[in-house]
Amino acid sequence: MSATIQEKSSTTTDDEFGDLFDYYVADDSLPSPDWLTKLSLDRPRRNIHCLSESTRRWKRAIDIVAAGTLLILLSPVMLLVAIAVRVTSRGPIIFQQTRVGLNLRKKKRDRRGSNQGHTPPNGFERRHPEILRRRDGGFGKPFTLYKFRTMRIDAEKDGPQFAVKGDSRVTSIGWFLRKTRLDELPQLWNVLRGEMSFVGPRPERPEFIEKLSNEIPNYINRLGLKPGLTGLAQVINGYDNNIESFKRKVNLDLLYLQNCCVWNDLKIMLRTIRVVLTGSGAL
Repeated sequence: MSATIQEKSSTTTDDEFGDLFDYYVADDSLPSPDWLTKLSLDRPRRNIHCLSESTRRWKRAIDIVAAGTLLILLSPVMLLVAIAVRVTSRGPIIFQQTRVGLNLRKKKRDRRGSNQGHTPPNGFERRHPEILRRRDGGFGKPFTLYKFRTMRIDAEKDGPQFAVKGDSRVTSIGWFLRKTRLDELPQLWNVLRGEMSFVGPRPERPEFIEKLSNEIPNYINRLGLKPGLTGLAQVINGYDNNIESFKRKVNLDLLYLQNCCVWNDLKIMLRTIRVVLTGSGAL
């Protein structure tokens, strides 16, 4: 599984990112998406700014037209889902959650090493790096994601948790909504607002990104594009929430970044229809 890259940049940052890309897409444990159009690039892409202006414009135009059209056409379905959520469990119809979006921050050299051996003022370090990182959105741009609620209102009384197969926190109607992806229809509003794209990496929670970034090297590099309602990783890998699955997602998200184009977006959107109809990969 690899994209065709003709040559790499002579700059250190592009070489490092090229090595990272080659490392991940060399994994042969995933079925090769032969249907994906491979682009010939002169250097590895790092983020959305590496896409051509026309690709960015077409991608946004498709997002607006598709999201607006589906919100209108599926409004009767969304009304029925809203009623079903209301009558089957206590709590709000729409579930709101903070997710991490596009990350355009460049990795900066850590200058703290030059201060080793010096005692901070008052004998303690005034800045806590993790607190500063969360405050500054160091993992990416946070946004509020909307979904139809599929879990009980006390689902996270013990703190944030990944969803698992057979999760007892899911409501009676929630299983059907998650299997058919109907719970994700409110995210069309996120797409219309420009916080998400129709196709892109799956948006993750900041609590989980911090953990995953510690366990999976350079995990944060998958956020070089806007998060998507669907994507290459979602279509091929599904929604399993374990470390090996997340490693495969990094692989596929980086592969998509290198081959992001309107034609591939249309292919992924068409394959998403099959995923919705079969319910494959749902939790």
